Amino acid sequence: MDKGNKNLIERIIENMLWNSRFVVFLAVFFSITAAIALFIFGSYEIVAAIMHENPFTTISKEGHGNLLVEIIAAVDLYLISVVLLIFGFGIYELFISEIDVARRNSTITILEIKNLDELKNKIIKVIIMVLIVTFFERVLNMKYETPIEMLYFASSILILASGVYMINKESK
Repeated sequence: MDKGNKNLIERIIENMLWNSRFVVFLAVFFSITAAIALFIFGSYEIVAAIMHENPFTTISKEGHGNLLVEIIAAVDLYLISVVLLIFGFGIYELFISEIDVARRNSTITILEIKNLDELKNKIIKVIIMVLIVTFFERVLNMKYETPIEMLYFASSILILASGVYMINKESK
């Protein structure tokens, strides 16, 4: 094989390899689609909770507690949607192209991803928020019978708060 053919074959293979990055578009499309679906479902959950546990007519403490738990569950869906949006936008920018429309508005930088570590860090922060909201939702459903259970509850809140503090301290 002479040098001219090798260069041609090499260029063809390199072009095929480079263009294979567009398979990432499947993940982008489906993560954005899933995010939209979760935003819609979370909104439906809030409306259904308000209709079911009407805060204007329900006077019971239990009714208000149920409404709060259902709304927190919907917020959890919103946060997972945000994770999917950040993931979709991030891998698009990393593998396909920068989103020029997003760059026009310099005040919104949440979806601006420069490398894989930045994408990972943004996703991790939102996932931690999802875990905190899920924890809060579960805590609202718990019934405490002994003082040690309250101590466990207080300890877990302290640990969560410490984790959030450490994450915020590291990002600064």
